[in-house]
Amino acid sequence: MPSTPTIGFLENPNNPMFDELATRDVLAAASAMGIRIRILRAATDREIDAAFESLVQARTGALLMGSDVFFNSRIEQIVALAAHHAIPVMYSSPEFVVAGGLISYGASLTEEYRQVGLYAGRILKGEKPADLPVIQASKFELVINLKTARTLGLAIPANLLALADQVIE
Repeated sequence: MPSTPTIGFLENPNNPMFDELATRDVLAAASAMGIRIRILRAATDREIDAAFESLVQARTGALLMGSDVFFNSRIEQIVALAAHHAIPVMYSSPEFVVAGGLISYGASLTEEYRQVGLYAGRILKGEKPADLPVIQASKFELVINLKTARTLGLAIPANLLALADQVIE
């Protein structure tokens, strides 16, 4: 959305993994692209509702959802709010897009589960967990919902569609 000067970033301040690093990275990337970021925080259903209302009142053009288990447990609520307010949202989990969200880009859950299985096998064979290397995600998946894009009046560039791991029509 090249004409969007301000994008919201929704994060959960109650997440024990929450730290300023993700926010700092989002702010740095936005600054490099000349985009303003509006930081929003939500840790309850009511706060999620309020965050979307705030986006509409501030005429924020789009929303980036922080990766959080609480948000993943509220997929229907979040996707419904995005549709109701006609706000394009980018998620880190494809489950949101399957439920009607616009787009997701994030680590492959299939690959993460495969790695968990491999590590479990190594531990069961006697390796000490403390001796195993920390692995970072190396496979990411892009999922796009064209039906939602059409509803929002967005044209998804062909080159982006070609990069997608899954396109929902």
